[in-house]
Amino acid sequence: MKQSIARIALVVGDYDEAIEFYTKKLDFSLIEDAKLDEHKRWVVVAPPGSNECCLLLAKAANHEQLKSVGNQTGGRVFLFLFTDDFWRDYNKMKDRSINFVRPPAEYEYGTVAVFEDLYGNLWDLLQPKSPI
Repeated sequence: MKQSIARIALVVGDYDEAIEFYTKKLDFSLIEDAKLDEHKRWVVVAPPGSNECCLLLAKAANHEQLKSVGNQTGGRVFLFLFTDDFWRDYNKMKDRSINFVRPPAEYEYGTVAVFEDLYGNLWDLLQPKSPI
């Protein structure tokens, strides 16, 4: 048997501003953008070269969901963006005004820095010591 996580829903405030951030600031690909009804779209983005898990950008549909935008994990790092070249991606993200809340550090598992997305969700930018 084989199973995998294919999508992670990320609650966003607005579809278009989220697409703009992920595709222009992080170089993600827009995999799908389909209108489901008057208010809901199926929007999927993925990091360059990714063929596994993608993000489903899900617009907050009510007040309760809106409260979780930017804080889906209670302030903990939520997502982990693996890279094969930490310094290339770190410098490019800094040039694009991505806010890093923890500077780069070396650990036994790799090089990592914590950044926030446009809503304040925390991400690790991580180059593992083992090949990805």
